[in-house]
Amino acid sequence: MTLNIGDTAPAFELQNSNESQGLSIMALEDSRRVNGLIVVFECNHCPYVIGSISRLEKMAGKANGLDIGFVGINSNDPTAYPNDSFEHMQNRAEGMSYPYLHDANQDVAHAYDAKRTPEFFLFNNDLKLVYKGRMDDSPQDPTRVQMTELDDAMQAMLAGVAPEITVTESIGCSVKWKM
Repeated sequence: MTLNIGDTAPAFELQNSNESQGLSIMALEDSRRVNGLIVVFECNHCPYVIGSISRLEKMAGKANGLDIGFVGINSNDPTAYPNDSFEHMQNRAEGMSYPYLHDANQDVAHAYDAKRTPEFFLFNNDLKLVYKGRMDDSPQDPTRVQMTELDDAMQAMLAGVAPEITVTESIGCSVKWKM
């Protein structure tokens, strides 16, 4: 299944490892805010995610300030990658400023057609997909960022226009699918 620009966000209801930032079970409707929602597929072990943690936090803060929801979803197979277990998610979530949801059966990752970590999906206030792909062109080194596609897409969406770039290839580790 491919999620295309203009498609409605697939529904979800997932366990939240960061209950200081939301309900213990969070649904799509619990995650959105007035101006939309950013869903990022991420995990605990990927060096691209680890290299982006401070920027993930900054983006979550920016989204919050713009009244856009922000949630992380971990869909990796914890049997093959024990660092991505729910318990390890809870440890990482300490200090996180956004909900960190566990897609234990990987249905949500399949519905969103997530391929990598980190991978971002920006939805407008009607939960229609506006942008999908990377946050920027240098996930491991913020000093080398030259393109800020996610931020550009957010600004365009809030201005009521279509982003110039709507799809990019995310840069990161592949989602670790169950066998």
